Amino acid sequence: MKNFFGSIFINRDKLSEAGINYPIKVEYYKITDEEKRENKLIYGIQVIKTEYREKIGVEQNKMEHLTNDENEINQILGLIKENEVTPIGLEDVIIEIKKYKHLQKIKN
Repeated sequence: MKNFFGSIFINRDKLSEAGINYPIKVEYYKITDEEKRENKLIYGIQVIKTEYREKIGVEQNKMEHLTNDENEINQILGLIKENEVTPIGLEDVIIEIKKYKHLQKIKN
């Protein structure tokens, strides 16, 4: 199941700095699957970027089975939305978030 989490239009100033003169919208979704063995919900993320040029271009990426903690997936979605993460950067950002969380557990 896919639930809409939120969307943003990339800041025009950032786009101008990159030489992009068309709007870009990014949508964030929480993906929910049920694990067959344990009847638990497990969450993932899907990111869809739409470029509004002469022809509309769509790019998407998803990462499934990231966590079974809904609060954690909501925090991650909030972070990637706040930082305007696009589909191409999704995997790298998730890896860095997971590393950071792991290091925080070790410190405590």
